[in-house]
Amino acid sequence: MSTILNEVLLANREYSSNFDKAELPMPPGRQFAILTCMDARLDPAKYAGLAEGDAHVIRNAGGRASDDAIRSLVISYKLLGTREWFVIHHTDCGMETFTDDIMRDLLSSSLKTSSVDASGWHDCCEGHGSAEGKYIDWLTIKDQVESVTEDVIRIKSHPLVPADIPIYGYIYDVKTGSLVEVPSATEEGRAL
Repeated sequence: MSTILNEVLLANREYSSNFDKAELPMPPGRQFAILTCMDARLDPAKYAGLAEGDAHVIRNAGGRASDDAIRSLVISYKLLGTREWFVIHHTDCGMETFTDDIMRDLLSSSLKTSSVDASGWHDCCEGHGSAEGKYIDWLTIKDQVESVTEDVIRIKSHPLVPADIPIYGYIYDVKTGSLVEVPSATEEGRAL
């Protein structure tokens, strides 16, 4: 058994030994959802003041408005009653460090973990790669303000998203812990 697996199972034993959340209802109590990045430096519960049962938190690489993220937001609204949504990207995001072409090239070379240095991304060239990466839109980020605004527009214009749901756009600053509004995104996401 790995050290990480042991640590997770031990932490869960401790958590479950005093568990008192069994009566929380399925719908989020504060009726909102956050779409944000999977970056380990982000703790939405802390930066948004959440407790268990408060809100839906949907996470993926970059906090992007992928088809699956929109699917989750629509379920959050339609079946579980959320009434406001946040799109929150962050500074110093790994999704800014590569392009679709770089990712596709790395995957076609090898499926092993790549490394990065001042000259860019490098593959260790062990094992076999796959061309399947060329069929995926990796939703990389060139500009944070632009990507937040694009994602809010994509969600807001989706035919399954009601016009009366406000969508707010923010960037989390990993150096200060602050949420910084992206006014153009929030304007695009206003409820109609």
